[in-house]
Amino acid sequence: MKNKRTAIVIGGSSGIGYATCSKLISRGWNVINISRTQCKIANVENEMADVVSGSTLSDIITRTGNKFGSIDVLIYSAGFSMAAPIEYAKESDYRYLFDVNFFGALKAMQAVIPFMKTNGGKIILVGSLGGELPILFDSFYSASKAALEMLAREAYLELKPYNIKVTAFLPGGTRTEFTFKRKVYSEDENKSYSQSVSRAAGALADMEQNGMSPGEVADGICNIVYADKPPVVKASGFKNSAYRIMSHVLPEKLTLYFDDRMYR
Repeated sequence: MKNKRTAIVIGGSSGIGYATCSKLISRGWNVINISRTQCKIANVENEMADVVSGSTLSDIITRTGNKFGSIDVLIYSAGFSMAAPIEYAKESDYRYLFDVNFFGALKAMQAVIPFMKTNGGKIILVGSLGGELPILFDSFYSASKAALEMLAREAYLELKPYNIKVTAFLPGGTRTEFTFKRKVYSEDENKSYSQSVSRAAGALADMEQNGMSPGEVADGICNIVYADKPPVVKASGFKNSAYRIMSHVLPEKLTLYFDDRMYR
């Protein structure tokens, strides 16, 4: 087993993480999935954990590194989303969101870095195009993904001397069950924002379900896994890459105008 490369995928039981596990297994990797439910792909090793429980996550990663002798790649693909107005968002909800989307990734990185400092490795944080362009009424998701992207940039600088390469990978809309797991506040909870939240959540769902397949997104992740010089930030696919470049070129208010029109 030790002569095979080892990848840890966090959130590999469904969606993008599942497709990534499938592609790595087919290429002969040791693949360890860490999630609350099993990844049902043959030969994927499953470790059951909630990423919110940082000590458990760290213990599993340490045990995996000791078992295989090294960890070559960490892919963090866990995520949580909620459609709610800032004014009425519940603290328990947005703190949980950040625990899953950001602090879980940080804990995973802290646990895996010691295993990569000798021989190098790759850390791929699955962010979102929504971390660069706000998703209306999904503000906490966008904020958490923006934080994840900045964490990748900072880690790239810190870990470069150890040949640990860090990338924030930014999918756009992707056809997964994630759409239907989103926590959408009720009409009573949204109050005066109710109709606007409903329209925005519906527009986002349509965008996702008409977007890229998880396999296409996983291909982009695998390209980074095999790249000698992976980018620090990379959007998934040509269309999303062009949209990201456009957002950096156009004036801020014009970008936000077009962004707003997508969800109204």
